[in-house]
Parts: sequence; structure tokens; C-alpha cells
Amino acid sequence: MGMDDCGSFFPGPLVAIICDILGEKTTSILGAFLVTGGYLISSWAISIPFLCVTMGLLPGLGSAFLYQVAAVVTTKYFKKRLALSTAIARSGMGLTFLLAPFTKFLIDLYDWTGALILFGAIALNLVPSSMLLRPIHIKTENSGIKDKGSSLSARGPEACATETHCDETEESTIKDSTTQKAGLPSKNLIVSQNQSEEFYNGPNRNRLLLKSNEESDKVISWSCKQLFDISLFRNPFFYIFTWSFLLSQLAYFIPTFHLVARAKTLGIDIMDASYLVSVAGILETVSQIISGWVADQNWIKKYHYHKSYLILCGITNLLAPLATTFPLLMTYTICFAIFAGGYLALILPVLVDLCRNSTVNRFLGLASFFAGMAVLSGPPIAGWLYDYTQTYNGSFYFSGICYLLSSVSFFFVPLAERRKNSLT
Repeated sequence: MGMDDCGSFFPGPLVAIICDILGEKTTSILGAFLVTGGYLISSWAISIPFLCVTMGLLPGLGSAFLYQVAAVVTTKYFKKRLALSTAIARSGMGLTFLLAPFTKFLIDLYDWTGALILFGAIALNLVPSSMLLRPIHIKTENSGIKDKGSSLSARGPEACATETHCDETEESTIKDSTTQKAGLPSKNLIVSQNQSEEFYNGPNRNRLLLKSNEESDKVISWSCKQLFDISLFRNPFFYIFTWSFLLSQLAYFIPTFHLVARAKTLGIDIMDASYLVSVAGILETVSQIISGWVADQNWIKKYHYHKSYLILCGITNLLAPLATTFPLLMTYTICFAIFAGGYLALILPVLVDLCRNSTVNRFLGLASFFAGMAVLSGPPIAGWLYDYTQTYNGSFYFSGICYLLSSVSFFFVPLAERRKNSLT
């Protein structure tokens, strides 16, 4: 579980580059095949290290592809209702508590190998759903040529790596359309079926090979530049978002993993403790949708909502050790689920507001890489605190402090905005 969650964040920069090269649809399909292949190969597992790769690495990498593509595509499809659409898109994550009884049912019915094969078959349905991620065609107001937008969008919304390359593409498109309107032959190469063999076998074949090699070299060099691009490290908003994203992810999984365990140490029945997880999942889903709708009303800036939810999550976890009975523990669960769902729904909208001129792909990918470190280290730190103190109170204190610290960076947003305005 931990390796899978960590794998969903760590490959962020790699996913951003693959999205720029292959496009969102192809990247999402690739992620679906990775998840499916991981489950199917796991059904042949003969050791724990084998499962760490097939059940942890492959599905985690595929989930990173699917999650980041879905996030980026959502920002392209929706502008006015981005927060609500994001909340609806990720609302199913709050219902993951249903997976435990469903998995147990499949294992009892088909054994663990059959259950893994069925999970692979279910994940394969992500392929047709990924094919629905069609690129959108946005017409610019200053466009004087009707087919200019469609010809560019056919290459993908992020196919132009630099402004110079985009300008050259637009200029060539304008020239070709102008010559066609004037009745002149177009520069586009048209080869008939009878001439194709002569063309590809003649001296032009070497030109085509040379041209294709040059283009592939350009793609490789551009990908290397993207991989080692450090321009985001000069953006103060990147530090603001990454600090908050890292610490909030560090804090989020600790109460999730230790809630039932703490209930058992308090003498609460295991069935009653399972109700806590169910209530948390349902309320988190509802809270995300409500939070997204409220944020889209634009009464205040979205990062103010996000900051408030983080502070409330911190206070709630600091007060969690006071919950020593089932009703009090249920009260804590309800409050934490509402506040956690509120800030989870606003992660992507806040990122879009802060990334400014940077692409969402690169911004989210690099921030996710650092958040992956937090996801990997959070539960072990909480487990060490329990081993050291023999109580789960320290884990909840640690989570609350991380939440409060994660909200601190957003207090510097006005300062960063003034600095940005003074520079421009």
C-alpha cells in the first residue's frame, strides 16, 4: 500500500515529460496497461520481493500516469468550475474503504490469484475511458485564419516546446493557407500511389531519413532540457505550494492508518472501529464536492479556503488524543473527514492559481516528486513514535503539527505576488 501510494507521486517529473511527448491520451493508456500488467503478473508471484515490484512498482507507476493525466486534462477542460469538477473527479477516492470487503469477497470466492486477475481485468477498463480524453480545440480571438487553430491543435495542446517553434509552425500554416486561397500550389508534399515507390527509393529517401533523425534528436534534446529544467526553482509560488503539499501529504496518511489501531487500544470493538473508516470515507466525499462548489463562487481566493482547512485539520488532530470513547472518536472522525475533504478538493485549483505562466504538468510533476518522499516517510515515522511512546497520541500530535506547518507557506502568497508585480 505504501509503495503503491509513493509510486503514484515519485514519477511526477517523468510523467510530465511523457505527457509532453506522447500526449495525455497515450500516456493515460500506457498507465492503464501498467496497472493491469502489474496485477496480472502478480498472480504468478512466488516471493515477497517479486510482489514488491509487480504489486507496488508497476501499479504505482501506472497510477502516477493516470492521476497526473486526469489532473492536467481537468484543468484544460474546466476553467470556471474547476474546483467542483476536480472534487467530482476525485470524490471516488473517499470510497476506497469499500475495497477491503470487496477484496475479501473475491479472495474467498476465487483465491488470491483469481482476485488479482479480476483486479487486472477491472483495471483494463481504464483503456477505453482513457481514449475518451480527446484534445479540445480553442479558437483564439486574434486568429484571422479559420483552420489555424485546428491544424495546431491536431498536434496536441503541448506539442510546441518553445515559442519560436510555435511561431514557425503558425507562420508556415498561414503561408500554406494563403497560397491555397490564391490558387497557387501548396508546399505540402502530395505523392501519388504510383510515384510513392520512386520517391521513397530515390535520393529523397536519404533526405527524409536525415530529416526524421534531426527531428528525433530535437525531441531527445528537448526532453533532456525538460527533465533538468530548473526554472521552477526560481518561482516563489512553487516553494509555497510544494511546502504545503509535502507536509499535508506527510500528515494525511497518519490518522488514516492509525485510526482503527487507536480505537482497538481504547477497547472499542473492531466492528465499531470499522464504522469510523466508513463514516470518514463517505463524509470526505461529500465534503470535497461541497468545498469545490463553494470555492467556485469566488467569494475569496481559493488558497484562503485551502489554508483554513489545513489549520482546522491541524487543530483537530492535536485534539484527537482527548477522544477516549467511541462517541468522541466518532466526533473526531467526522471533523477530520470534513476538513480533509475540503482541502483535498482544492489542491489542483490552488496549484492552477499559483503556477501562473508555468505549465501545470511540470509544476504538478515536480511538486508530486517531493510529496512522494512525504508519503513514503510519514507512516514509518508515526510507527516509530508508537514504538517509542507505546501510545498513538504522538502520531496524532505529529500529524497536527505537520498540518499547521503546511498552512504557513500560504501566508507568504501576498508577499510573493507583490514581488512578482514589482519584477514585471
